[in-house]
Order: sequence, then structure tokens, then C-alpha cells
Amino acid sequence: MTIDYDVVIIGGSLAGRYAALAATKWHAKVALVEPRINYGFIYHHTLSEIAHRLQSLNQADSCGIHSNHADIAEKCHISVAWQEAMLYADGVAANVQELNSPATLAAMGVDVIFGKGEFQASPHLAFAIDENEATSANTCQHPVRRLLRGRTYLLASGSCPAVPNIEGLPATGYMTLNNIWRSLQKTTLPQNWVILGGVPQSLEIAQTLARLGCTVTLVIKHPHILPNIDPEIAQILQAQLEVDGVRILTQTAVTQVKQIDDKKWIQAGDKAIETDEILVATAQKPNFESLNLAAVGVKWYQHRLVVNNKLQTTNKRIYACGDVIGGYDFINIANYEARISLNNALFFPRLEVNYQHIPWGIFTHPMLAQVGLTETQTKRQFRDDKFLVLRQYFKSLTAAQINSETTGICKLIVLRNGEILGATILGQSAGELINVIALAINQKIKIQDLANLAPVHPNFTEILTQIAQEYQQILNNHPDVQDRLEGFFHFRRNWNL
Repeated sequence: MTIDYDVVIIGGSLAGRYAALAATKWHAKVALVEPRINYGFIYHHTLSEIAHRLQSLNQADSCGIHSNHADIAEKCHISVAWQEAMLYADGVAANVQELNSPATLAAMGVDVIFGKGEFQASPHLAFAIDENEATSANTCQHPVRRLLRGRTYLLASGSCPAVPNIEGLPATGYMTLNNIWRSLQKTTLPQNWVILGGVPQSLEIAQTLARLGCTVTLVIKHPHILPNIDPEIAQILQAQLEVDGVRILTQTAVTQVKQIDDKKWIQAGDKAIETDEILVATAQKPNFESLNLAAVGVKWYQHRLVVNNKLQTTNKRIYACGDVIGGYDFINIANYEARISLNNALFFPRLEVNYQHIPWGIFTHPMLAQVGLTETQTKRQFRDDKFLVLRQYFKSLTAAQINSETTGICKLIVLRNGEILGATILGQSAGELINVIALAINQKIKIQDLANLAPVHPNFTEILTQIAQEYQQILNNHPDVQDRLEGFFHFRRNWNL
């Protein structure tokens, strides 16, 4: 059998394109098969930034900034021109798409094929492209049915919204994370929203819509706004969302949806809620149902592919990364998995994933970022006398006071010897700060070493040195250490100079 490619990537996600580009840098011959990628996340982040700027402008009077066209005694309310905001988001999305466009990948040597297909096992393992759907980016022609024969294969097909089975929901109509911004491009922004939450993006969009002036109710079936967040941090974030105007109903199930005249009604627990629009953001499901995986021995469990620590599926020639193996939809984690799986697929399967030093973040304002173990997870693995929980609040930072960004907390979990087990940060610049902690965990840098940092002042990085100094203070307060220090300084004071 002739092998046409070193790796065939079944894409549909940014991780697929990331892996294809990485493969060309190793001079491998690679094919990328994908449907069109949804760039809705770019609209989401762009509009979130617009909403944040809008709120800052509307709160500018608190620091003495006023409009020349308004009475100083009267607060001037600024609003968003929705269609202009969407045009701006269109431009941002177009620029981002160009960075890893199919044309760019094709110029790098990737055989980019638009279309859908499935695996076939006989006579040899291959990926078959549907005859009437495939289009090669290199030739811009419609080829006949193609069999892509690779030495290895990488599944990076992403995920799509999982829609819960709720009475009346399909008939009433709803939006999802995949189509919300596309649906709103040529229309006005609905004023009233109910969001069925459960994934991080549901929190982000709820806050964005509320800051844009919408009335938002976020319905979540879990006790906390997200099950994997540190409960202490979750409470602070929930309070911030409520301050921004998001009505949050936790431990609440939606049982029925119906249309009455031009309004939609939702039965959430014992509450009947009237709304203009419904956003379903409860969960994601992997895109692999049409790939004929059972025929080539690839197994899955509870809607996620079964992989080992080397990201091999149960067919050792087929690897997987990103949403298809479960978890939240975080691009940086998917790209990390793509690096590991691609290296194993192209060379020797020796690298294993280690998520302990891989951070993730929720792009609310303030941002939430997390890496490693939470306090709850640590308690399951260690006795209470083996670790310390360190906290510093953003209100203690000069930079936070200057920027009016005092809401936030930095929480570190460390062993008593200084090894960092995990961190959760809620606050301004959390995304940058968590990367420092992630690097420290990866390089086994201990908390006491962070005390040697001398960050520019004023700066949000100072919270890391503060929390490191807190660790040293706890150690110095141990009775044995205190006795030795007091004895040492008593000796010094009485030394005859």
C-alpha cells in the first residue's frame, strides 16, 4: 500500500489548522480535511471588549470625566450602535481568519481539502472524501472520490452545541454558541435574554449582553455557576455578574419552553420567565458521529473519544486532540494536545500529556484563570497539614486602586516545602499572571523563589510577590522558627561591638 501523507488531519477546529501548520515546519507531508471553521469566538471576544469599554465610558464620571454636551450634574449615558459594532467585529474576524487561512496553509505545503468524509478499514486504513463535497485548496477543482492514505491520522474535528431535551424548545426556536453572532449580524439586538448555561462561554456572553444594556437571566442546573471552579472564587465571580445586571438562577432546571404571541416563555424551576430570545449554552458534543469510527476500531465513551496519555485512540494509528476527547472548549488546551499528539504521530509515541501546568481562563471582567489543583482537589490528595492555602486580594495593589480594578483575588495552593500545586486568580490581568504560575509549576520553581521578583511598580504582578511573602511570613510564624529568630536577634543586640 502506498502512503500518501505522513499525517492526515481531520479538522474543523483551530487546533486542526494549528497542527497542520506545525507539521509543515517539520517538513512532513500533511493533508487537512475540514468543513468551514466557525469563527464565532472572535465575534464573542470582540463584542465583549466593546461592552467592557462601554461600561468604562459610562462610569467615567466617577473619576471626573464628563461629556461637554451634558450637564455635569447629570450623568450622560452612552450606548452602542449595534450594526456599527458588528461591522467592527467583522473586520477583526476577517483579519484573524487571514492569519491561518486555507490559502496560507496551502502556500506552506498543506493539502487543504474542504469537505466531509469517513474512515474505511478495507482493504487498508484510509480516509475517504465524499465525491461531491470535496474541494482542494491547492487546485480549486472538484476532484473525483479520493482516498487519503496516511501513516497516521489526527482527529481535530471540534465540537458543536449539545441541545438539551426540553419540551417546546425546538418549536419555539433558540440560538447556540455557534450561530448567535451570525444570527444577529443583520438585525437589532434583542432586549431580553434567557441563557441556559453550563459552559464558560455562557458566563462571558451573559455579562457581555448585560453590559450592552440587555436584560439577562442565566439559568444553571448546578449549585455553582461552573462545577470546576473553586467555590470561593465562583461566589465572587457570581457577585460581579449580578452587579453587572445578570440575574442568576442556580440549581434550576428548565422544564418547558413555549411561544405566546411574539414572546417566548420559559419554565425555570417554579418561575415563568418571559423573554425575546433564548441562548442554549449548556454543553458541547464532539463532532465525530459521521466519521465511521467503529469500523476502524476507535471507541468512545459518553460522547468522547477514548484516548491514552499519548492521545492515541484505541486504533494506534489514529490520534485525537481538542473537544473530541472531552473537556471545555479552550483553544490553548486543544493546541497543547495538538502538539503532543502530532509529535507522537509523526515520530515515536513517547510524549504524554500533563495538564497540571496547563492554564485555562474565562474571559469575564474581571477575568478568571486557573492552573493545577484547586483547594477542593488538593484536600482529596493531601492531609490538611501537608499544604497551605495562600490568598491575596487585588484591593491591596496600587495598580488596582489606580485602575479602579479592585475586585479580585489570587489564591495559591502550595506544599509546605514551597512546591506550587495550583492557583486560581480572579482579577485584572489574570490571564498574564496565571501564565507565570503555570511556568513556575512546569519548571518546578517554588513559591519562595517568586519572592525574589522585583516587578515594575505599580503593576498587577506585584500580587505574586505579595503572596510569596505571605508564605514566608507563615513559615516565620512557626513557634520553633520564632524562637530561633528571637534568640538570634537577642544575641546580636547584646553582642559587644
